Amino acid sequence: MERFTDSKAIFHSKRANIFYLEQCRVIVKDGRVVYINQVENAPQFINIPSANTTVILLGASTSITQSAVKVLASEGVLIGFSGSAGTPLLAAMQVEWFSPQNDYRPTDYLQEWMTFWFDEAKRLKIAKQLHTLRLRYLKQVWSKDTNLQKEGFYLDDVLTEKALKNFAEKLEHCQDTTKLLALDAALTKQFYNIAADCTKHANFIRNQESTDDVNVFLNQGHYLAYGLAATTLWVLGIPFGFPLMHANTRRGALVFDVADLIKDTLVLPLAFMCAKANMREHEFRQQCLTIFTRHYALDFMFDAVKQMSSEGYRL
Repeated sequence: MERFTDSKAIFHSKRANIFYLEQCRVIVKDGRVVYINQVENAPQFINIPSANTTVILLGASTSITQSAVKVLASEGVLIGFSGSAGTPLLAAMQVEWFSPQNDYRPTDYLQEWMTFWFDEAKRLKIAKQLHTLRLRYLKQVWSKDTNLQKEGFYLDDVLTEKALKNFAEKLEHCQDTTKLLALDAALTKQFYNIAADCTKHANFIRNQESTDDVNVFLNQGHYLAYGLAATTLWVLGIPFGFPLMHANTRRGALVFDVADLIKDTLVLPLAFMCAKANMREHEFRQQCLTIFTRHYALDFMFDAVKQMSSEGYRL
């Protein structure tokens, strides 16, 4: 991909930073984007490396200047306004995020996507491929991440093996997206049970409105994954409204599809592990960014969407 400015190029798939900011003001100072915190009645200016940033979420009591938005847009940084701790997303354009409008997006991936999207049978095949890529990534990560293994997340665990095998068998014979979504939900529920057992969270129930640490961390981690997914699709020029599985009329549905590539692999176990360790919300978010970087989550998303686009075109 070509860069948007004359600054040193950092491809989106290689960028390392996601920011969640609250109770601060984002401005431009000396040509750099910074945010201001008040420390003992004195302003503290903290730099935002915009050329190495994918997403900025602006939480409670934040503001941003027009000049800061201009610089962030020139670097291709997506901006979203959210509630406290990054959820929920309150306001956005381009369905899910304020997307930079400074230059045109490529058309080749969108054209490939459109060749199969209007054919329900072809779209189902690519949706199945998404899950195949998702499981391949999970096996790759869980087989080598020692931090996950220390907490009991093993591929050769009896329950994990059974869940993955059962899903793969049913995936092959799935005949429509409704059944595919049900199959997806069943697998994630099994992973919740496995994670709860590994980290001693008895009687865990997934509830987005719940205030227990695991559910709060899951919500926050999912929104970080949505940011990466939105960045991937925006850079590749594929609109968010052409999903594979989630309802075609749902706002930003393709963002949710692409985020599914990494949510169960990275966010789900980490939410349980960090809750067990009694981490605070900002510590959990930092752990998410660390594991995203360590396992090249954004690279994987780019490669997966490109592969699905190309293979869908050849159907």
